[in-house]
Amino acid sequence: MKRVGLQLLLLCLGFLALPAQVTAQEAKPLADDPELEKRVMNLSQELRCLVCQNETLADSRADLAVDLRHEIREQMKAGKSDKEIIAFLTARYGDFVLYRPPVRPITYLLWFGPFVLMVIGFGVLYRHLKQRRELISQQPLSPEERRRAEELLKAAPGKEAA
Repeated sequence: MKRVGLQLLLLCLGFLALPAQVTAQEAKPLADDPELEKRVMNLSQELRCLVCQNETLADSRADLAVDLRHEIREQMKAGKSDKEIIAFLTARYGDFVLYRPPVRPITYLLWFGPFVLMVIGFGVLYRHLKQRRELISQQPLSPEERRRAEELLKAAPGKEAA
């Protein structure tokens, strides 16, 4: 019985080590040319992972990101320029693949929407504070109101005189 438990434990530990080996293999450069790998990584920094969406293609470990980096590498080996590769990817996946999409009428909301919302928010806040200020009247207490307030403070339970 102890032997079966030990075998199951070793089997589980073996499965845990498997993803680390796969990740380590994938992280190694695939090409023999370090200059090509540097170019692939530089271009991959400008492209968005279509699966993760908040990571660059260079940082992502998703299967699609690995495939796209491989595709970029193959196109670079074929002699295509970075602009040609970007044009190919945007034709296939749209501007979304670009980590910094260009400013075009279709992307105005993406680029300027947060600033417009911030200005609107400040306008609403200003109007609310102005209306609230108008509702608050800051008239000083009359002598009778002051005397009454002092009596209430003295009569309050648990309050000590200062």
